[in-house]
Amino acid sequence: MDISRRSLLKAASASGLVAAGLASEGFLQPLLAQTQPVEQTNQLLAESSATPTRRGEMLYRTLGRTQEQVSLIGLGGYHIGKIQEEQESIKLIRSAIDRGINFMDNCWDYHDGRSHRWMGNALKNGYRQKVFLMTKIDGRTKGAAKMQIDESLKDLQVDHIDLIQHHEILRFEDPDRVFGTGGSMEAVVEAQKAGKIRYIGFTGHKNPQIHLQMLSTATENGFRFDTVQMPLNVMDAHFRSFEHQVLPVLVKNNIGVLGMKSIGDSYILRSNTVSPIDCLHYAMNLPTSVVITGIDSMRILDQAFEAVRTFKPMDQARVTALLARTREAAAKGEYERYKTTTQNDGTAMNPAWLG
Repeated sequence: MDISRRSLLKAASASGLVAAGLASEGFLQPLLAQTQPVEQTNQLLAESSATPTRRGEMLYRTLGRTQEQVSLIGLGGYHIGKIQEEQESIKLIRSAIDRGINFMDNCWDYHDGRSHRWMGNALKNGYRQKVFLMTKIDGRTKGAAKMQIDESLKDLQVDHIDLIQHHEILRFEDPDRVFGTGGSMEAVVEAQKAGKIRYIGFTGHKNPQIHLQMLSTATENGFRFDTVQMPLNVMDAHFRSFEHQVLPVLVKNNIGVLGMKSIGDSYILRSNTVSPIDCLHYAMNLPTSVVITGIDSMRILDQAFEAVRTFKPMDQARVTALLARTREAAAKGEYERYKTTTQNDGTAMNPAWLG
């Protein structure tokens, strides 16, 4: 292996780097399955969904085996960078935190760093201490990853980031690049040892088989991720499904599940089959630790809190009825363009980000 088990174990910390026992513990077994039956996913859901804690307007769940308590709704970093004025963005971020959202999503490349800079300013005056801060890096080489980690710390104006995730794992060669000699995992592990980051995960939106490959490559290198981020929504259940293929693996191994694209950047709503609240409730009903959603106005923030206020665990009949409404529209991925086109692939349009 390119990153030796010994070198990774030296960096063992809260991220849960593990030894060779992963295979004997059954970690690889679910990776061998190409698909998981819906019934098996539902059984895992029933077994894994502990009763969330409600405080004020928000529900909180545990982030995998980290024991961190995170808000069921996460504030999407891309959308806060789309807002016209910085002060409006800061006001929105602080309003979300004041009302109970503590999971902050971001990425090194969002809006040329504007999302980082604006969130960094919003987290001043004691707000940093109230949140679990996550961001993502694109670099596949050690040098690119180190640079992006350091820039993230600078722009966010923090001395550490709670969770760093390898962003846009979209290609089957990405896992080998991340874990290869001189790959980005070397920089991430070094940053963790230095106290710059606490936990490690990865994200992707293209193909569940690539997620399984990333998990398998990690296992081969004696590493277990703390979190994985992926699309989980009413369309995904029917087409190249992360829910059916990847989610059971994460639940079985107590890896924190970060759901994204619950509304699919509004594309799902264009199918005229579901409402925004339907979309959020479906994602919240899965064993997600956090449902990250784009919030770019007070109205959308209120919508997210309304989804939390009205959420009740959905029985199988309700889930089946909801999926029946979306089955035809979802069949060819028309409303999941992040899977079927390159329009959401920032690293494809900017390959230099990879290093």
